[in-house]
Amino acid sequence: MDPDRLLNLRTDYESAGLSRSDLTPEPFELFSGWFSDALESGLVEPHAFILATADRGGRPSARTVLVREMDSRGIVFYTNYGSRKGAELAENPRASAVFLWMPLHRQVRIEGRVEKVAATQSDAYFNARPPGSRLSAAASPQSQPVPSRAWLEERTEELRRRYPDGDLRRPEEWGGYRLMPDYYEFWRGRPSRLHDRFEYRLRDGAWVTERLAP
Repeated sequence: MDPDRLLNLRTDYESAGLSRSDLTPEPFELFSGWFSDALESGLVEPHAFILATADRGGRPSARTVLVREMDSRGIVFYTNYGSRKGAELAENPRASAVFLWMPLHRQVRIEGRVEKVAATQSDAYFNARPPGSRLSAAASPQSQPVPSRAWLEERTEELRRRYPDGDLRRPEEWGGYRLMPDYYEFWRGRPSRLHDRFEYRLRDGAWVTERLAP
């Protein structure tokens, strides 16, 4: 890689910016509006976000997941509880999420506590998944070392023979988490890197807003 090529990568953002008058009393209202804009914009996987977790020693890890439910209580994603993210959340039940919609020059950061959703909620989502996705979730020991791709395919095929319609029960080790925000940050790109940033921080049950330097 030519180092000059990286140094010369430049995009000047030309969004309308973000002012205090654009803010809503509750951050979820603003987030929900931005999320709707992303859905309507035709972006690929607008519901994808980076989820960062850390173990009890503070070693971080991050990966892309999909938000499947959201309301004022927080955002919900699903995974294997035995995965690396699941193990880290068991040790340190806090996480950070980053939604980046670059064509819209928008980014939202969310931080907060994480807890498992009710088993009935996980059941409902699992049963609504396509049959192939249910089989894959049951066959995969997520984040664990496996001998080969063929081994995974054989496990999936075995389940397919047992459940030809994909109608199997949700594995106990698979389900949902809710990230319950106590912090939001909204970012809009502006020319010459003089971006707009506002944070919402939950203090004594009320949201306090501040403009941040870019």
